[in-house]
Amino acid sequence: MGLVTDPPTFPEGLNLADYFLFDRLEEGKSASVALRFGSRCWTYGEVAARTRAFASLLLGSGVRRGERVLIVLPDVPPFAWAFFGTLAASAVVAMGNPDVPISSIEYLVRYTRATAVVTVPKVYQALRLAMEEGRIGNEVRCMWAVPDAATGDDCEHLQEDLGDELADLTNAMANASTRDTFPACHRDEPAIWLFTSGSTGEPKANIHSHRDFAFNTEVYAKATVGYREGDISVSVPRLYFGYATGTNLMFPFAVGATVGLFSERPTPEALTRAIAMYKPTIVTNVPTMLGKLLDHDEALRNKGERGLDLSSIRFSLSAGEALPEALLIRWNERFKSDVYDGIGSAEMFHIYASNRPGDIKPGSLGKVVAGYELRVLAEDADGPGANECEPGEIGVLWVKGDSVSMGYWLDRDKSWKTFFGHWCRTGDLFKKDADGYLYFAGRADELLKVSGLWVSPVEVEECLSKHEAVALVAVIGVEEGGLQKTKAFIVLRQGHAPSAELSTALQEFAKERMAKHKYPRVIEFVDDVPKNDRGKVDRKALRAAEAAKKA
Repeated sequence: MGLVTDPPTFPEGLNLADYFLFDRLEEGKSASVALRFGSRCWTYGEVAARTRAFASLLLGSGVRRGERVLIVLPDVPPFAWAFFGTLAASAVVAMGNPDVPISSIEYLVRYTRATAVVTVPKVYQALRLAMEEGRIGNEVRCMWAVPDAATGDDCEHLQEDLGDELADLTNAMANASTRDTFPACHRDEPAIWLFTSGSTGEPKANIHSHRDFAFNTEVYAKATVGYREGDISVSVPRLYFGYATGTNLMFPFAVGATVGLFSERPTPEALTRAIAMYKPTIVTNVPTMLGKLLDHDEALRNKGERGLDLSSIRFSLSAGEALPEALLIRWNERFKSDVYDGIGSAEMFHIYASNRPGDIKPGSLGKVVAGYELRVLAEDADGPGANECEPGEIGVLWVKGDSVSMGYWLDRDKSWKTFFGHWCRTGDLFKKDADGYLYFAGRADELLKVSGLWVSPVEVEECLSKHEAVALVAVIGVEEGGLQKTKAFIVLRQGHAPSAELSTALQEFAKERMAKHKYPRVIEFVDDVPKNDRGKVDRKALRAAEAAKKA
């Protein structure tokens, strides 16, 4: 699995605002639709004008080259001009979820040392209070609020309370003196900080340069899955998450396509409305939502209504967690629509191994994206030069490519354990077959030792997901009598009810298909399982809930 002979290269003067946005104007796409939000549209020319206004506002407010701008917004159009405007000003983008507790957002402000914040009114007010009470430092020199059209939240009360209409981003941009030129930028300057999911401790930021994002766009978005002009994209994950920032903002803009945004909480109903409104050709998805869409479609048809119409979709993307083979088969049988499951990380910006057009192997995460190099090595390997595991043997995945992070902000120790020059030790367990297809086996730090033998929660989940009664499953380790056992939390499909008989049947189903020590000793039927703000099943929350029961 070597690198391609001629990976893309970029000029020293690369700025992502040019690469993703302003170059579209040079290509004559000023009048093409870039963004849709409900019934409203914004062309590339209009997005570019607002981007220039925001970049001018930053510079006029004293934000300097290389300083962080924290964007804490739902999926609304101002996210785009705040994002590209920060890059145009040669400042650095950091992004956060507006719906997490304010303490988590205060952490991001302190950690990033942001000099500017763009957020929603409720967070704006909470951060103002945090400043007054000294919970965050004085680095923040300017802050603006963006109304959320979906919730009816507006900035009128901010103007009344603060006596400052420029707290509203729209007013502030309108009153700024727009500049024609912006600071020059080097391709290796920091551009965007991407956060880890924070499965252990607080999230850490990966520092990425401008060239990282352009590189992955060329080799993955364009060359592997095939984004093209005329596409319309929508996303289940929110824009603050690097997976969606790529698939539903950067990648479509790179080819002059259209982004469809909706700011409601992603549910099967909300996504169905967005699909009906925008008729997308590309949907950025996650396995849990694929399952929920199938269940929603089935419920509609059981009531005698028309099922979901997904006929506009060229392909869907899936990442964040492994896509069970059984779920993909159900999807293909019902909708006959390709899903390209892949693996990426904040450390590498985006996807570096994927299924792709004409090459989908259910249960696998596909093959390496040309431009990257992957190696599966023993867990105790001390560097990327160690001997690679044999086909079928589980080891830790290492990845090499030109989108690798510069390191974690304020965590040299973790950086030294993860980055080895051009290489990144992912910490993810994989096996590779003789044809080069990759199969996820879980996180090295989530393996369970049961009866003295190692068990991968992902393997148990994959097995149980093939049972006709199972809609979703999450497996963790629990301690009983001083011994570790596997426990499965199972969400049932419609038409199936929890029972002791079904629990026993599921255990027997697993025993017949796996080594006997791997079957779940305990099964609990639940309505849903917790997920983190990236849409992944949150095993950390499940473990905490189990611990609380015994406290």
